[in-house]
Amino acid sequence: MGKYIGPVCRLCRAEGTKLFLKGRRCLTDKCALERRSQPPGNRGKRRSFKKSNYNVQLREKQKVKRFYGLGEKQFRLFFERAAKSKGITGSDLLKTLELRLDNIIYRMNFASSRTQARQLIKHGHINVNGRKVSIPSFITREGDEVTLREKSLKNENITENIKSIKGLVEIPEWLIVDEENFKGKINNLPTRDDISLDVEEHLIVELYSK
Repeated sequence: MGKYIGPVCRLCRAEGTKLFLKGRRCLTDKCALERRSQPPGNRGKRRSFKKSNYNVQLREKQKVKRFYGLGEKQFRLFFERAAKSKGITGSDLLKTLELRLDNIIYRMNFASSRTQARQLIKHGHINVNGRKVSIPSFITREGDEVTLREKSLKNENITENIKSIKGLVEIPEWLIVDEENFKGKINNLPTRDDISLDVEEHLIVELYSK
């Protein structure tokens, strides 16, 4: 399946939860999920039916994929990586996704959404430990320092946009952010409790284990 290019608010309605795909809009009463909570395409009252185990498992996988903005192939690679780890596969999957550079930029309030974070990274505005990184899926590590590049600091459009979204999302405790100097640090690795997404990750493991 190719990249989804339709209205992203439909994805939140399809999963029945906020995926925070449109930045500021998701925190206002204009959020599509606030105005129309029913899944897209339905007319009238929703008919009740018992979901199969496969359907429940699939929805949990789709929720995580869409939350972090991944395609199926990329998501499976992350799952396979987590499955080879010594920890709990589902938790390790989520913790690895949290450490993606695009997610770090979003969590640090340097972008209003993960989509905007990916644009910053791809356009070469981000340094990790003093070196430019232009790959959104780059996995950061404990102790890594993430900064806006010196050349990018002179771009008022970028700096003013970052200032305008200050406080948009709560910065997790495992990150340290110097908002005035546009830099942050991965102080320690996230735990499962640090991840705000409401998902039963063990169902994803069951889905891929079939």
